[in-house]
Amino acid sequence: MNPDQIPSPCFVLKEELLDINLQILDLVQQEAGVDIICALKGYAMWSTFPQIREYLKGATASSLHEARLIFEEMGCKAHTYAPVFDALEMEEILRYSSHTSFNSLAQYERYVDQVLAHPERVSVGLRINPEYSEVDTELYNPATPGSRLGITRDKLGDTLPEGVDGLHFHVLCENDSFVLERTLQRVEEAFGPLIRQCKWFNMGGGHHITRKDYDVQHLVQLLRAFKARYPNLEKVILEPGEAVGWQTGFLVSTVQDIVENQGIHIAMLDVSFAAHMPDCLEMPYKPQILDATDARPGKPVYRMGGGTCLAGDYMGMGDYSFEKPLKPGDKVIFDDMIHYTMVKTTFFNGVKHPSIGIIRRDGRFDLLRVFGYEDYKGKLS
Repeated sequence: MNPDQIPSPCFVLKEELLDINLQILDLVQQEAGVDIICALKGYAMWSTFPQIREYLKGATASSLHEARLIFEEMGCKAHTYAPVFDALEMEEILRYSSHTSFNSLAQYERYVDQVLAHPERVSVGLRINPEYSEVDTELYNPATPGSRLGITRDKLGDTLPEGVDGLHFHVLCENDSFVLERTLQRVEEAFGPLIRQCKWFNMGGGHHITRKDYDVQHLVQLLRAFKARYPNLEKVILEPGEAVGWQTGFLVSTVQDIVENQGIHIAMLDVSFAAHMPDCLEMPYKPQILDATDARPGKPVYRMGGGTCLAGDYMGMGDYSFEKPLKPGDKVIFDDMIHYTMVKTTFFNGVKHPSIGIIRRDGRFDLLRVFGYEDYKGKLS
């Protein structure tokens, strides 16, 4: 695909790469006998939901809007968890959900009667906090001391509260199966007797299953052993988001200007790290650029600059080298920009928002969505 045939800026997903990820996730489902569902917090490109539904067992939502999107576009009900639920939204959330998990006992007590009285059965769960996580970035660590996420063991007795069918933990982020193994040991030490009372158990997201160096067979063995220890469980659930969209596409941008300051050459782009790639600043991490390397002597070196007026809207994790000097009009293509990008973009500064497209299996490019003034205006009043 010639990048000049793609409008700039534009998020582009490659359909065949999504297929590969889904096949890996389905392999785990089949061999381990678990359910894998797509977490919309990491991947919510709903035009591909029919493709996802061919492989995965559904999706998980963190809000009313995500649950409704799953219901309308994936054609199934959501596994819904939120740190807090809004009483005005609860009845509608139940309409779109098969499972609803509560973050605290207070939230459970407030809503459990409403859930159990709903005309269609909605399974009740609780999010637990094992007070253990190997996530290094504090912003992404749900088990940090003082965390607001999940119920710690000291808050629960020896019996699950009435009406509770399952437990849910989520303390991973881009972790491998060996981290999961150590985490499960801590979870079982604290919550094992309660897990034996469950109908289902949800291990949350953060499983980097589709990364090339992930040990899929170790994961399968780990999950099989877990299920053997708890034959009472009807379902064991994993809900990755990043693993669905991992390495499935890119973000096309264009150089608008070259700025020089104290010997540093900055390529000013028609995209924004703050508005369109916030994980690069939050995590932080340095994305790969096609046909570029880390800065090295003897090659033209550039810092990537975003298009908003935020002083820190640039790639601060290091500069890049190119084979020849950049100039306005050149394309800069950021790799692996499908997960945790489109779901986090904003219209900050009113800058042009990237379009969304798909490269089909036959190589054809489909432009699915172009954003304009009305999209920006519609977020404000």
